[in-house]
Amino acid sequence: MKINGRTVLVCDCAHSMPIDGKALGLACGADAPAGVHTQLCRSQIDRFVAAAKAADGPLLVACTQEAPLFAEVAGEEAPQADLRFTNIRERAGWSDEGAQALPKIAALLREATMDVPPTGSITLKSEGVCLIYGTDERAIEAARQLSKHLDVTVLLKDPKDVAPPRVMDVPVFRGTIRAAKGWLGAFEVVVDGYGAAVPSSRTTLAFEGAHRGATSKCDLILDLTGGAPLFPAHEKRDGYLRPDPDSPAQVAKALFAAADLVGEFDKPRYVDFKADLCAHSRSRKVGCTRCLDVCPTGAITAAGDAVSIDPHVCAGCGSCASVCPTGAATYALPPQQALFERLRTLLSAYQSAGGRDAALLVHDAEHGEEVVALTGRFGRGLPARVLPFAVNEVTQLGLDFFAVALAYGAAQVRVLTGPSNQGETAGLASQVGLIETAMAGLGYGSGRVGVVEARDPDAVAAELWSLPAQPAAAPGLFLPMGGKRTLVMLALRHLHKVAPTPVEVLPLPTGAPFGRLAVNVEGCTLCLSCVGACPTGALLDNPDKPMLSFAQDACVQCGLCKNTCPEKVISLVPEIDFRDEARGAKVVKEEEPFCCVRCAKPFATKSSIEKIVNALAGKHWMFATPEAANRIRMCEDCRVIDQVERGQDPMTMGGPRVTRTTDDYLRERETAGEGSDDGA
Repeated sequence: MKINGRTVLVCDCAHSMPIDGKALGLACGADAPAGVHTQLCRSQIDRFVAAAKAADGPLLVACTQEAPLFAEVAGEEAPQADLRFTNIRERAGWSDEGAQALPKIAALLREATMDVPPTGSITLKSEGVCLIYGTDERAIEAARQLSKHLDVTVLLKDPKDVAPPRVMDVPVFRGTIRAAKGWLGAFEVVVDGYGAAVPSSRTTLAFEGAHRGATSKCDLILDLTGGAPLFPAHEKRDGYLRPDPDSPAQVAKALFAAADLVGEFDKPRYVDFKADLCAHSRSRKVGCTRCLDVCPTGAITAAGDAVSIDPHVCAGCGSCASVCPTGAATYALPPQQALFERLRTLLSAYQSAGGRDAALLVHDAEHGEEVVALTGRFGRGLPARVLPFAVNEVTQLGLDFFAVALAYGAAQVRVLTGPSNQGETAGLASQVGLIETAMAGLGYGSGRVGVVEARDPDAVAAELWSLPAQPAAAPGLFLPMGGKRTLVMLALRHLHKVAPTPVEVLPLPTGAPFGRLAVNVEGCTLCLSCVGACPTGALLDNPDKPMLSFAQDACVQCGLCKNTCPEKVISLVPEIDFRDEARGAKVVKEEEPFCCVRCAKPFATKSSIEKIVNALAGKHWMFATPEAANRIRMCEDCRVIDQVERGQDPMTMGGPRVTRTTDDYLRERETAGEGSDDGA
């Protein structure tokens, strides 16, 4: 069977899954019925070899358990074969509803034939310089074990009664790490109380005089202190190992891991960032801080008007991409376009095969895959309408993903979190709250999107089997193209179009990245400082006349206009306006320009000039007289001309100084003397 030009091999795993080859071929839109094998990895391995040799493109095998065997056989018999694998057994066939899982199997196969573009990466280099940070002899013993593989140094924090080593085969120092930064291959620590071990130590290890603020660099850190970690989200910091020093098993595991951290390592570049779209700040006024608030590792820092994301520290949770309102930060593993194409293919294939009211189960590739596998092996399996969808990190999901999934025909979405997401779901929760508010406001009811936090596979299965039936919206036909906001609005407008109870304006909770501005027009002087502060072009001016316009579709509710406005007349109103007129720019306020009273050139707004006159005329020494106050009503050129003509030129200087000589002083003295004699 071929799907999208790719050969697909399907096995029912010794008849443990009911698969109708003819029906599956039709459901997949294949060129022929599917040939269903029964023991492809054993007695029918020759069929795999023949297919691998004949394949003129990628060969997809619907089995992941025996992937190592297939890869080994292909390496010997068909080394040119491009093998891919997908799991239809635990994810679909092994279920109490396995007989009804044909649409899901077809959807999973169609999804697996898609090409995933490569992701960019950075290189981390480690030469094996290791700092072991501990409190007692256990740190020294760990250093001895690693010294054959790494260049180790021991730093003891507040050591007490540490026996001196009989042979000082590893360098030992005392000190407390005050600050640490960096990543694998580029750590830097600041140490207080630093001192080297004294060779003459007899019963207890003694140290030289303590130094404050010593700095050191290393490639990796093994922390055996058992105290507070040196980094936030320390388990995600490459090159920083922190086992429980009281657990020999954890320490041994960390030693094995540390010994392998030598050489060059490729790390994915998880997030693509476009600084020109960032709405963090303008002119020292802070607006959006969403990514800074949710980043667990400290990889994001403020850097002028935009933030900066350090790819070496970024651990790939994707929370920044989830909450970013402009699309400045987008998740790159895989790229956004590829993720939505997968989603569209999965749901459309399921619907084309006769599936209805799909519930999308989004999970990560580690914890989630394991839970799904255990559910299929030891429990009821997944319901036939629950479609598993693997992503790198579930915390990368945002409003755009949920809206697009529902608009493409998913009746419900459930996100399965895992142990690695503990304490990092604030961004995800905010996005789930937004889409729930939108769906409820459009009449779809609540419970469309939710989070499954259970760790036990039986508890996860019980929650999925108890999902109430909810009809899916008619699927949209739009392509997943454009940026984040474009996709969100495409999806929400489709959901609005087919909504049970559509509304023209949908109120949203505070902090939502959609809305309008409420401007006190009477207090607005059209200074247009808000236009200069707006990072998305939602606020516009008119080069021909004093005018302020607002385009609601572009507003991300960052608050920069509100924080910048000198008159404090702007407030934020989070909402989505589905009316057509909300898509263009609306005039908020306009005035006729104020013309110079001397040359008649337009140079400001009438309200601005009147406000300045009322504030300064007769009250400030520069505008104390009516003539001086009238200069406020003049353009910048005429003010200067008027001041010069009235003899008040601020640039006027006195005459040049006359050079004086000794003769001048003597003459003045003689003249003064003569006057004195006459007076006598």
